[in-house]
Amino acid sequence: MSRKRYLKLFIPAALISMLASADVFAVTLEELAEQMKQLAAENAELRQKIEKLEASSQQKTKAVTAKETKDAEAEKVATKAEPDKSSAGDTSQSEKVVRVNHKFSYDMLDPTTNINRKQLLLLENKKSGEIATNSVYLGGAVTPIADYQKSNTDSKFGYLMRHPTANNQVTKTVSEALVHSAQLSLTGNMGEWVTAYFEALYDPEQSFGAGSNTSLDRNQVQMRKAYVLFGNLAKSPFYASIGKMATPFGLTDTPNPFSASTVWHAFGGLAYGLSGGYSSSGLNLTAMAVQGGAQFRSNNTSVDGTNVPSKLNNFVLDANYTIAGTTMLGASYQGGSAYCQDFPITHFSACADDNPAYDLYAQSHFGNWMFLAEYAETVDEWPGTFNPSNPQYAASKVTSWGIGGKYRASAFNRPLDLSADFSRFVAGPSGAPWEKQDQFVLGLASFLSPSVKLFGEYIHTDGYAPLNFISGGNFDDPAETHSDADAKSDIILFGANVAF
Repeated sequence: MSRKRYLKLFIPAALISMLASADVFAVTLEELAEQMKQLAAENAELRQKIEKLEASSQQKTKAVTAKETKDAEAEKVATKAEPDKSSAGDTSQSEKVVRVNHKFSYDMLDPTTNINRKQLLLLENKKSGEIATNSVYLGGAVTPIADYQKSNTDSKFGYLMRHPTANNQVTKTVSEALVHSAQLSLTGNMGEWVTAYFEALYDPEQSFGAGSNTSLDRNQVQMRKAYVLFGNLAKSPFYASIGKMATPFGLTDTPNPFSASTVWHAFGGLAYGLSGGYSSSGLNLTAMAVQGGAQFRSNNTSVDGTNVPSKLNNFVLDANYTIAGTTMLGASYQGGSAYCQDFPITHFSACADDNPAYDLYAQSHFGNWMFLAEYAETVDEWPGTFNPSNPQYAASKVTSWGIGGKYRASAFNRPLDLSADFSRFVAGPSGAPWEKQDQFVLGLASFLSPSVKLFGEYIHTDGYAPLNFISGGNFDDPAETHSDADAKSDIILFGANVAF
């Protein structure tokens, strides 16, 4: 009960008590008036004391509130002044967790699209905010396949998505259900300008290990790519990377859902080196200093007459321009291709002289349609394609070209891609057993999600021309070769590409 209310009850009660006492009637009017005067004075004094107490209480409350407000403001200022620990990756548990982005992983690991432009693709995803700064992304993909192959020649299948040797494919029919490849990647965005990327690959079907695809030598995991990328397209059109990466030679993409084009098989490069690029307003320029000697794929320059990669003496240049956002035209040049060995030809052997190569390509998108065309050729003849025991076949330049297209339809509310592609590899003069190998592919692919693709292909190959000993030299008779211009294969293939 408040003090004011207490006084209001107390005064009337006191009066009633006095009047009810036996002596009240003996008190004179003057005495009663005096007592009332004293009570009024006491009441006024009590009111003053209560008002002082209430004023003091209000002042204390205001002081406490002001202090709390000041402390809160000081804490807010201190918080702003502190460094962003979450950006450094060492505060909350949620910031420490490795992230996933299914679509980004699918695009980075997709072996059919942007094959040698993954650095630019990564920077574009970073610019758009698809992948965050100061974050680590875990990615992976698995591609199992099942196929049936038939050849008109015993143990000679021109199917390029596995090494075409009798170690892996025998008789005239082959069937299989297996893992073609499995990939694992990590992308680390360290600040606004630096990104670390690496990609591990398991590919027993295309491994250079000895034996069949179940031998331990072929069932190894390799570090397919690993580089540090410097760039921020939101602030600068320039970027650079150093490490192991695809060389920027040609387009080498394919409209097929699975099978790589013959152009990629012939000229798709993978090497150690230092790459720099410029990308702005549809113009893309790339230059790469490539480690010399024999590299992982499609690059070889002589290092003092050896294949030892101990000099940075090879290079690749590429330029392309996209017109109105629909049609890209490009050209590439490399100082040393893989086609420089003398007879007999073996992979990764030393070259006496370098053999440069060039590439011209185009790609167009019109609505649901995509078309591409590409032509690549060495500047000089490949010396080893001349077999002294078969002098009627002169040394030849190496040429590969392809043309294809894809149409995006839909079925059951899912994207459905229909594709067709033809590509050719030429390594000898007309009539030579190693003259050429053609590949024709019809493809069908459906996406259950942006990172889950189911596909099927029909593949026809005409000619059998494996690069190792392509012109002979691996038999007792040096004039004999395992290349066969008359060998033909037909393949029906189904598979899935699932990325996370």
